[in-house]
Amino acid sequence: MSHKIIRQLFETRLASWAGERNLRIAYEGVGFESVADETYLRIFTLPAGTNTQTLKGEDRVYTGVIQISIVSPSGNGTGDAEGLVDELEELFPAFLRLREGDFEVLVLTPVEPGPPITDNTTLTVSASFQYRADHA
Repeated sequence: MSHKIIRQLFETRLASWAGERNLRIAYEGVGFESVADETYLRIFTLPAGTNTQTLKGEDRVYTGVIQISIVSPSGNGTGDAEGLVDELEELFPAFLRLREGDFEVLVLTPVEPGPPITDNTTLTVSASFQYRADHA
């Protein structure tokens, strides 16, 4: 259940930021059709498993990766997408804590850009970071 909370916390923060920039977001498991020449975001939660650190096994340690892909029209270079990666680094700085009730998730690593991937119509640059949440 807590991977769901983690996803919602990161998606909510991203949605607020993207709304200020008129960027649409393609969410996991939700239908999405892009518009020609549109720049948009895709967000993925990649859970790395759930662990426990006590002999009783009553606590949970949730870890994983958040990946946000910036999808833009091809042929315009990587500058705009890379600029958005820089903004995402400010939005999700290392050691940022997001909270819902008594549940808290921590951004563990700085945002790291991935290599540009191009096809006939789009250029995609990903940005990812690791997270961790400890819950008793």
